[in-house]
Amino acid sequence: MGSIDTINVRSRSGTSNGAVTQRFARLLVKFVEGIELMLEKRRSRCALLELTDEQLKDIGISRADAAREGLRPFWD
Repeated sequence: MGSIDTINVRSRSGTSNGAVTQRFARLLVKFVEGIELMLEKRRSRCALLELTDEQLKDIGISRADAAREGLRPFWD
């Protein structure tokens, strides 16, 4: 019996299944990181809305500025 060679299966575009899997994994990671970034922005904006006028004054932001920033959508 001869040795069995591993067959490198290629898709129609000429990329191997492993390359497609790696590309999908990278896209999935970027997608999840994007969602995490949007959620962190939302948490920060909600926290900004909860600050007192004195705390806002300490960081140099008016209540109107805080409201404008805090009410922005999470994807923005």
